[in-house]
Amino acid sequence: MRTEDETREILFGIKPGALVTVTKMNHIVEIQHMKKMNLKPSIKKLSKDKYLVIESGEIKDFEHIENRSQSFNSIRQTLKKMRYLIDYNFDGRKNELFCTLTYAENMTDVGRLYTDFKRFMTRLKRRYKDKGSIDYINVVEPQERGAWHCHLLLRFNDVRSIFLENSEIAEMWGQGFVTIRSLTGVDNIGAYLSAYLADIELTDGNMSVAMQAGLEVVEKEVQGVKKRFIKGGRLHLYPSGMNFYRKSKGILYPEREIMTYKNAKKIVGSAQPHYKKTTSIQRDDFENTITYEQYNLKRM
Repeated sequence: MRTEDETREILFGIKPGALVTVTKMNHIVEIQHMKKMNLKPSIKKLSKDKYLVIESGEIKDFEHIENRSQSFNSIRQTLKKMRYLIDYNFDGRKNELFCTLTYAENMTDVGRLYTDFKRFMTRLKRRYKDKGSIDYINVVEPQERGAWHCHLLLRFNDVRSIFLENSEIAEMWGQGFVTIRSLTGVDNIGAYLSAYLADIELTDGNMSVAMQAGLEVVEKEVQGVKKRFIKGGRLHLYPSGMNFYRKSKGILYPEREIMTYKNAKKIVGSAQPHYKKTTSIQRDDFENTITYEQYNLKRM
């Protein structure tokens, strides 16, 4: 009979002594294994247009893109970084809130979006200055009709719990409809928020378009409810060079540790991964296989 380590090596190709990268974010732990692990950077950025290939000494041009759907690797990295920030800085405590800020009109101006948000945060901090410092992650989302809105995570650092009147926040925002939700009970906030960023929920209205275009439909669990999404259906709506999110200075990145897979398993104990994926990367003469395992220690 095979041991657990032997079974995992057969399924995912991870040996107990293999080096993995571990990211700890409160109760979320991610283990990442690269079949070919390169600890040294292969390129050096010289300017916004040029980069140096360190091994060969060649100087090459960056390939610029028109929108985010043309650079899936860049998108994956951006979304992963955003999820790390969310899961490391937000844990579903009573002093954390999730707000959605919408526009009553079909507002498509990115410059105005960030100006309006900056003014809103100034008003919010002034109004609740007695609550101490406020940190945030603001994630912007485009609608299929082109309009923008904001998904805003707020953390009131100097109080144990917070309650905001919806009508008062809507008046501060002054642009349209506002919703405010508690994060208590949401045990994977990063996945909860990012579920809507790249993919569009499948509806009767867009089903025929997705089928004709041959787009992939995936099933995701959002707050315990299974929903179907068009994979990558929203990405072309983001302008090239635009960040999905912005954050305050108090929002920190988690530290990542390199260790053996066997030691990484000691961190998660008897927990089973709630998410696992193996991805193959092939570019010119380079190829690699990356395996991800994510553990939610609240679900043990």
